[in-house]
Amino acid sequence: MAYRYKSDLSIRDVTPESFFINRRKLTLGFSAMAAGGLVGFNTANSEEAVTETPNTLEEISGYNNYYEFGTGKGDPAKYAGALTTEPWSVKIDGMVENPGEYSLSDLLKKMVLEDRIYRFRCVEAWSMVIPWRGFELADLLEFVGVKKETKYVAFETLLRPEEMWGQKKNYLDWPYREGLRLDEALHPLSIMATGLYGKALPNQNGAPIRLVVPWKYGFKSIKSIVRITLMEEQPRTSWSIANPREYGFYSNVNPAVDHPRWSQASERKIGSGFVAKRQPTLPFNGYGKEVASLYEGMDLQAFY
Repeated sequence: MAYRYKSDLSIRDVTPESFFINRRKLTLGFSAMAAGGLVGFNTANSEEAVTETPNTLEEISGYNNYYEFGTGKGDPAKYAGALTTEPWSVKIDGMVENPGEYSLSDLLKKMVLEDRIYRFRCVEAWSMVIPWRGFELADLLEFVGVKKETKYVAFETLLRPEEMWGQKKNYLDWPYREGLRLDEALHPLSIMATGLYGKALPNQNGAPIRLVVPWKYGFKSIKSIVRITLMEEQPRTSWSIANPREYGFYSNVNPAVDHPRWSQASERKIGSGFVAKRQPTLPFNGYGKEVASLYEGMDLQAFY
């Protein structure tokens, strides 16, 4: 299961939301919450960890891509309140030792008891810096047991068009599907997020549980997950099905590979305003030190 980031912080080291919003510098490291409720502070992306400030809760929850609730950036915040998130379960099947339908509340209790819950794990999702709460995907896969033939992990979003009105439209083949190679899924930066800023995830951000893969473009971080399937063959993914020319399976942040319709060489942080100076996009979103070895020897223009 590779390595996990831990800390020795105590309850006196609680970092309130106001401090996150106003803090001018972030220090490198990750913090964990133990079963007794310890909380900590951890970082933005590794190469710019002392320069980035987390986005506000309003920015994070008010500007989203979540086509199940519409294609406008403000649509999810406007319409996602219709989604019922309790009770919630996740079906885990395929090449697993312990397949089943798992209650999310039971999974979270297990992660807390085994000291695997992260209260704040502040990572940079492309153009936003977000303090997530959750646990490593690797810990979940360890719990269910990965069979040796497994090479990929596939994910599905809830299909409930009566609450997610965008699913009545045909711009994607529903339900939304995504996938990772197994070594990507086992990396400590692949997070199953259940909250942000110490609060439960807002519906528009993927409540009650979503994937966060910060070195990839945002659409890889699938929201409102109800199924995880371990498999030998590379899974088909929603955007690759819809437009394979523009959206590949890997979708690593790569400033050297332009989208067919726009350059990806620079970015502007959400909340900085349209007049703010754009900054160069970093390979792997700045996490190259941590993840570049996963793709050693691969042509990242061919495997985009």
